Amino acid sequence: MKENLSNEKKGINIAAIAKKLLKDELGLVIILVLLITIFQIQSNYFLVTKNLLNITRQISINLIVAVGMTCVILIGEIDLSVGSMAALVGVVSAYVINITGSIFLGVTAGLLMGATMGLINGLLTVYGKIQSFIVTLAMMQITRGLALLITSGKPISNLKEKFDFFGAGYVGVIPVSSLIAIGIFLIAFMFLNKTKHGIYIKSIGASREAAKLSAISVNLYRVLTFVVSGLMAAVGGIIVTSRLLSAQPTASDGLEMNVIAAVILGGSSLNGGIGTIVGTLLGAVIIGVINNGMNLMGVSAFFQQIIRGLIILIAVLIKSKEK
Repeated sequence: MKENLSNEKKGINIAAIAKKLLKDELGLVIILVLLITIFQIQSNYFLVTKNLLNITRQISINLIVAVGMTCVILIGEIDLSVGSMAALVGVVSAYVINITGSIFLGVTAGLLMGATMGLINGLLTVYGKIQSFIVTLAMMQITRGLALLITSGKPISNLKEKFDFFGAGYVGVIPVSSLIAIGIFLIAFMFLNKTKHGIYIKSIGASREAAKLSAISVNLYRVLTFVVSGLMAAVGGIIVTSRLLSAQPTASDGLEMNVIAAVILGGSSLNGGIGTIVGTLLGAVIIGVINNGMNLMGVSAFFQQIIRGLIILIAVLIKSKEK
């Protein structure tokens, strides 16, 4: 009997430790250090400068899109369409660049497309009173279909070489895409932590009724978070297209899973109101390190999908036990 009670206490302690690690940023840092140590033991190439820079490039797109997803999840919604939107934006940008010869117009068109798709998601969710899960699931199919329709299922190539600056360019030894991601992260950090708008978003996610009683424009902020998500997906799509110098209608497939995994792993609650942008950064880094480490170890891409799915399940399960 005593032995059973002892085992039960150990189980509770282990569960408590797991909750602590996924709740606090310090715990995420510890997990990250452990992962880096494990992958370095498995492969001497992991901590090589070239590979570390490669990791930052891989993380940059996930982090950029995860910033928008964090805003959506903080307010108590979700956006499943970001991967397909990124592909459509890449196609639209490439199409405009080839027609006009202007990189500026191509990038502008892509950003406007992303913001517009996000606006539609927001309007349908808020004023159409349809669950965001359903709206963005439908939008995921629509935007992917549009990308395939515009291109007839074929990539758009022969883009201007200068366009690769966003995805493949460097400033010194630092990838431009990483610098863009850092800039967006800093803006998001200031916005969510140092302005009243960030407080409003968290308040709405915690309790819409209380937010309304506080004279916060709940519907406006709910719509705007989807616009931000669409805009961040657009930036990610432009970087992917720039890196390849080709717009692939099937690009960014599964991006939404990486992004949601990063945000949830970073401590955000799917119920809204709980989460930090620093946690999202650490979540994105952890996902990027896991992906890179598994690639170096020769782990199958199919098995990697299983791992990412398990990460989401475990993170959500632990968060649910906190209630």
